[in-house]
Amino acid sequence: MAAEKKDTLTVTDNRTGKAYEIPIKDGAIPAPDLRKIKVSEDDFGLMSYDPAFLNTASCRSAVTFIDGDRGILRYRGYPIQELAERSSFLEVAYLLLEGELPDKVALESWVEQITLRTFIHENIKKFIDGFHHDAHPMGILVGTVGALSTFYPDAKKIDDESSRHLQMVRLIAKMPTLAAFAYRHAMGLPYAYPDNDLAYAENFLNMMWKTTELKYKPDPALSHALDVLFILHADHEQNCSTSTMRVVGSARSDPFSATAAATAALYGPLHGGANEMVLRMLSEIGSVDNIPGYIERVKKGDFRLMGFGHRVYKNYDPRAKIIKQVAEEVFSVTGRNPMLDIALELERIALEDDYFVSHKLYPNVDFYSGIIYQAMGFPVALFPVLFAIGRMPGWLAQWEEGLLDPEQKISRPRQVYAGSPERHLNGA
Repeated sequence: MAAEKKDTLTVTDNRTGKAYEIPIKDGAIPAPDLRKIKVSEDDFGLMSYDPAFLNTASCRSAVTFIDGDRGILRYRGYPIQELAERSSFLEVAYLLLEGELPDKVALESWVEQITLRTFIHENIKKFIDGFHHDAHPMGILVGTVGALSTFYPDAKKIDDESSRHLQMVRLIAKMPTLAAFAYRHAMGLPYAYPDNDLAYAENFLNMMWKTTELKYKPDPALSHALDVLFILHADHEQNCSTSTMRVVGSARSDPFSATAAATAALYGPLHGGANEMVLRMLSEIGSVDNIPGYIERVKKGDFRLMGFGHRVYKNYDPRAKIIKQVAEEVFSVTGRNPMLDIALELERIALEDDYFVSHKLYPNVDFYSGIIYQAMGFPVALFPVLFAIGRMPGWLAQWEEGLLDPEQKISRPRQVYAGSPERHLNGA
C-alpha cells in the first residue's frame, strides 16, 4: 500500500538514528525547526549554513516574481514587457507601492504629489557644496539621502500609514534632484531647479543638462528611454541593496536612513557598477575583429565576460531584450555608439558558442544599459545613481512590506563560530 503523501520532509539524523518530520510550505521549510535536531538536551540544535543566502528565503513577498530558468520577471503579477511598453515609471512606482495600477484619477493625484515635492531644502544644497569637487556622486547621494531624515523628523513615525506614504512620496520625488545636483556639483555647474511642468524623467534631464535656456525641452525619445530604464530597474526581488533595505528597516529605522544603507550597498561594483564594467570590457576589446580572441581567453578562464550571466537568470534576462530595443530609440537621436557594434557581435557569437550556452551565460540588463547611458551623455560615475533612482519605489515597497509583516523580527543571522576555543590571559 502506497504511503500517504504529506507536505513534510522527513530527516534522519545519522548521529543519533532519530527521525524528524519538518513541514513544507510554499516550497520551503521553516529553518527554526532544524533546532529540534539535537544530539543531546544541551545541544543548541542544527543550523543551516548558507553564505550569501544562495538558497535561503528571508521573507514572503508579493512585490516581484522571478523565474530565472524561464526568463520571467513580473511586478505584482504584471510581465515586465507589458509595463515597459504601456506604462510610465510613476505608474509602475504606484503599482509596486499600492499593489494595483492606478486609474486616471489616482494617477493624476499621484503624479501631482510627486511633482510638488521634487524641490529640496536649501540647506541640503549647502551640504552638497561641502563635498570635494571630485567626490563620487554615489557617495554624495548616500550622504544626502541619509541627511534628509534630519529634515523630516516625522519620518520616524513609521507606524503611521499617512506618514509612511508622505516619506515614500518625498523619496521618489527628491532622488532625481539629489542625483542631478550631485552631478552638477562635480562639474562645477550651477544647480538647475526642478520644473513642475515636466514629467518625471523629463524633469531629471532638465536638472542634468539645463544651461542658459529659459525652458529646457528634453528630446521625447531620450526621456521615454530613460523612463523605460527606470521601470526595468524598479525592483528585482531580494538582491543585495533590497535585502539591505529590509534588514535596516527591521530595526525600525526611518525610510531615509534605510535608503541611505541600500544606496551604499548599490554603490558596490558587484551590484550597481556592473554596467560600468561592461563598458570597460567593450573598450578593451576595441573592435569587432578582436572578439574571437577575447572569447577564447574568457573560455580559458583569464577573465569573465561582463554583462553575461546572472545569479537568478539561467535564461535570457527579459530586461535585456527590452533594453536592446530602447537602444535603437536612443541612437536614432544621439547617433550610433560604436560600442554597440562590438556588443551586438559579442552577443551573437557568445549565444552560438556551446561553452556559453552550456553554462547558461546570457546577456543581462547591464550589458546594454551602460552603452545607452553613455550615448545619452551620462558619465560612468553616474550609472549607479541612475540605478538608485529607478530602484527607489521597489526599495520602499519592500521596506513597507517587511515592516507590516507579522512574521518579521529584527534581522539577526546566526553564525558558525570558527575561532579559538576558550583560553585565558597569562596568570589568570
